[in-house]
Amino acid sequence: MPDLPWDFKFESRFMVVKEKKSLVSFLACSACNKTYSVDKLQTFADCEECGKSPLLAQYEVLDGITKTEIVANERSMWRYREMLSVFEDEHIVSLGEGWTPVLKLNQLAQSLGLSFLQIKDESLNPTGSFKARGLSMAVSKAKELGVECCIIPTAGNAGGALSAYCAKAGMKAIVVMPSHTPASFKKECQYFGAELIEVDGLISDCAKKVGELKVTEHCFDISTMKEPYRLEGKKTMGYEIAEQLNWTLPDVILYPTGGGTGLIGMWKAFHEMKELGWIDGKFPRMVAVQSSVCNPIVRTWEGRQIDSTKYRGEATFANGLAVPNPFAEKLIIQVLRESGGTAIDVSDDEIKMAMGEIAKKEGLLICPEGAALLPALRRLLKMGTIRHSESVLLLNTGSAYKYL
Repeated sequence: MPDLPWDFKFESRFMVVKEKKSLVSFLACSACNKTYSVDKLQTFADCEECGKSPLLAQYEVLDGITKTEIVANERSMWRYREMLSVFEDEHIVSLGEGWTPVLKLNQLAQSLGLSFLQIKDESLNPTGSFKARGLSMAVSKAKELGVECCIIPTAGNAGGALSAYCAKAGMKAIVVMPSHTPASFKKECQYFGAELIEVDGLISDCAKKVGELKVTEHCFDISTMKEPYRLEGKKTMGYEIAEQLNWTLPDVILYPTGGGTGLIGMWKAFHEMKELGWIDGKFPRMVAVQSSVCNPIVRTWEGRQIDSTKYRGEATFANGLAVPNPFAEKLIIQVLRESGGTAIDVSDDEIKMAMGEIAKKEGLLICPEGAALLPALRRLLKMGTIRHSESVLLLNTGSAYKYL
């Protein structure tokens, strides 16, 4: 595999940068580095040599772009405006997403014998999850490129977020969701005016239905990593983590991994910030946490399968982890390898117990996907994979209230 596009050296092109607020320059195939225009609607790379691969946005950066140029009074992910991909402010569709807190978990840290344990709590985003970041960015760019209707396969939270941002943008939203998803997720989409289609099966089955619908419906597919800009919204978690920790990074980040957009996005952000001169030193070891009943990344990581193409998972209490065939699997594995990280799975029973433990010890009612990180951390400490002296950050992706 060639060097991934986040290893590109940024170029300085003053005349181009001065004409637009975003420094985005082009899109690059994550497999072969072939470039694509940011001025046209793009999905993913599809060629004979590298197959179907995600596209990654690349930026041109001026010498002298500094941390002081962050719009400090913008309490959303759009404080990093120059490193996001919308050209004109008028096309930004925002509900105040991002700039979520990093909280200390003192009681849990004490019980685990950890010196430094923190959590970035994404439950405070609009619609209650980190999906707001990716969908704000993707809908904004789609609007800028003339899209009038968006369609998405979802395990739950992404559907609600797409519905909200399309409502804000005056666009139509079509949401395809597993029928077993809790009713609150479905009602959320309907309140925002989205067309809801239910499918028996997992998100992979919903993706097949989206493929069928696109033949007759005039709509743009915003599936995970099948368009370039949800990743750009999710990467802002990495920017915020660095800024909120005084431009340092933790030793380890645990991330609940379904489609893996946030994992890849944070890693992309770390490379961008290093190139900008905003951070230095070692990057965190990234840990992908999955459910034991739907663990394609763990199986591939451990060498039990070549890839997840033929993997069939089961439904899990943590809806967002039920992604049996992640489109960006190669990038997820690449991030784990580059970071010196690992992949691990936990049971639904462990997840439910962890939700209660976190609530009672820290006063946080976090989503099942985020709660999965606690039993994973406990096991990794016992294995010696994580040392008790290291700084650890958990990434909670959403709120538990919809699950109640």
